[in-house]
Amino acid sequence: MAGNPEEHSKQAGDKAPAAGTELSIGSGTRTILSTMPEVRDASLRVAKSAQRLLSIFTQDLEPSVYGEEAFLEAIKRLVLARSYAKVRVLLADPSRAMVDNNRFLALARRLTSCIDLRAMSPEYPASAGAFIIADDKALVYRLQADRWDGISDMNDPAVVRRYLNFFDEVWQTSMQESQMRQMLM
Repeated sequence: MAGNPEEHSKQAGDKAPAAGTELSIGSGTRTILSTMPEVRDASLRVAKSAQRLLSIFTQDLEPSVYGEEAFLEAIKRLVLARSYAKVRVLLADPSRAMVDNNRFLALARRLTSCIDLRAMSPEYPASAGAFIIADDKALVYRLQADRWDGISDMNDPAVVRRYLNFFDEVWQTSMQESQMRQMLM
């Protein structure tokens, strides 16, 4: 993946902003995240802002973020209110999500025409990061999926485009959910 989006948020001066601080960057507002509730709330805001496409890159569909009732309701509202809306999910480690009785997976199985799940292809090295993108402008990004430190920006098309391009590249070579199920059996 090209670069770190946090590089774009550095302001003049030596001090880094505190967690939860909003930074005005270009036309968007960037928020520094450091806790699970901050990531969960920011991910919900991103999901609620989606009008046509939600792209999620995750290690294992983290239940504390993507399995929460409010998040699942936002997904349902998106795909049921707009016939053209889609949710795409790339899983780096689908085996954990498949065995944990994940609520997001249950929803995806009921809404198969709107929610696409894929396992990341082995030709791509497992990425430690995680992100969620709404359309082509809103993003929550964590450099390491096992930590809650990250950024949220509701309107930064330039940075979002970089991560969406990466997502699309990996998506094209990834296994669909039916293939994942066979692989895990």
